[in-house]
Amino acid sequence: MHFSPKALRNGLLTLWLVVLVGCQTSTGPVGQSPTLTEHPTPVSQATKPSVPRWRPPHRIEEPRTLWTRIRDGFMLDPAVIDNPRIDQQRLFFASQPRYFEITSKRAQRYLHYVVEELDKRGMPLELALLPFVESGYNPMAYSTSHAAGIWQFIPSTGRVFALRQDDWYDGRRDITASTAAALDYLTKLGDMFDGDWLLAVAAYNCGEGCVSRAVKRNQSMGLPADYWNLQLPRETMNYVPKLLALSQIINSPEQYGTVLPSLHDQPYFAQITIKRPLDLIKAAELASISSDEMKYLNPAFKHRVATPSGPYQLLIPVDQAQQFSSALASLPDSERIPFTRYTVRRGDSLTQIAKRHNLSVNMLRQANDIQGSLINIGQTLIVPHGPTQLASTQAERKKRIYTVKSGDSLYSIARRFNVEIKQLRAWNGVDTHLSPGQQLTLHMP
Repeated sequence: MHFSPKALRNGLLTLWLVVLVGCQTSTGPVGQSPTLTEHPTPVSQATKPSVPRWRPPHRIEEPRTLWTRIRDGFMLDPAVIDNPRIDQQRLFFASQPRYFEITSKRAQRYLHYVVEELDKRGMPLELALLPFVESGYNPMAYSTSHAAGIWQFIPSTGRVFALRQDDWYDGRRDITASTAAALDYLTKLGDMFDGDWLLAVAAYNCGEGCVSRAVKRNQSMGLPADYWNLQLPRETMNYVPKLLALSQIINSPEQYGTVLPSLHDQPYFAQITIKRPLDLIKAAELASISSDEMKYLNPAFKHRVATPSGPYQLLIPVDQAQQFSSALASLPDSERIPFTRYTVRRGDSLTQIAKRHNLSVNMLRQANDIQGSLINIGQTLIVPHGPTQLASTQAERKKRIYTVKSGDSLYSIARRFNVEIKQLRAWNGVDTHLSPGQQLTLHMP
């Protein structure tokens, strides 16, 4: 049979390629690891061998950020866990192009602190992503089950972990206190489930009793008792996959078409001990920050006007901490505590209380974060006073001169002009006796 030179060359080339492919797919020598595939075979968490974790090599040109630090602390191997429930959640996050832009803007205040605390305890840094799942790192988040804060503690669990909750303060929203409580709880759960962090995270969502019962049920039937084989509440079935989906995206953002906003690996705030009550608006002025910034750093205080009795920790941006401390040291006592406390009695209304204290209703609402007019008997309100209140009051009122007539009394005049007798006395320096023709000064709305 005759072969042309061209056909002969093609045949030899084909034979060479077959031999080359055969060499590449053969088993390597003893002691050499096989090549990792892009999509490794799923491995049950219960039977997964204990081997050193594979880490994708960092690109030399990649800048060191908080995200790279988090990646370096991953312990749950998000890259090698393959499950349709994770795929579903990852597709959801990847389909929301502004998700990380919006949540990272909030998280930038708190994420570094959470990572630091996890690092100190040697815990998986995937857990720093739990507040993304719980609250989107929104410290003001509040659920239908009455869970609050970035870690979403319900009232009873918050009390178990010593998070104080009263009319003035909610420790579930305190960034440092709630983070300590959350990590204590997760540590307890990790120990309870023999270091299985997937079971621990599931228990953080639905409770240790819920997961323990599911584990025992599977064991009694001879079934695998790892997280992926348990029957749990629907929310919990999606909870761990959400965390792992976020981990996978952060581990390889380019692979999933995600751009992570730049977050610096450095502290955002400093903790400053305050030993006496302090007006939060005044504190914001001393630190040269907005009242909103002060609120989001210190969301545990329910009243924006003032903090309760100390000592307590106030979070201040690192760059303003020294300025704040110096300004606070020279602040006169008269400007530290510009409020009094008032307990609502039967028959009280915001309007009556405001008039009684020479305030506008809006000032009273702002001081107590009240949106409408509803108040409850026994509720404690803070009533501002001092220079800020006086200036506002004068601006809202105008002077009026009233000439006393026969039969007038302080009571009848106060009632007629809807002011208090003590205000009439203070404005005019009078005690009780009035004379016809006498002129009184009134400061009217």
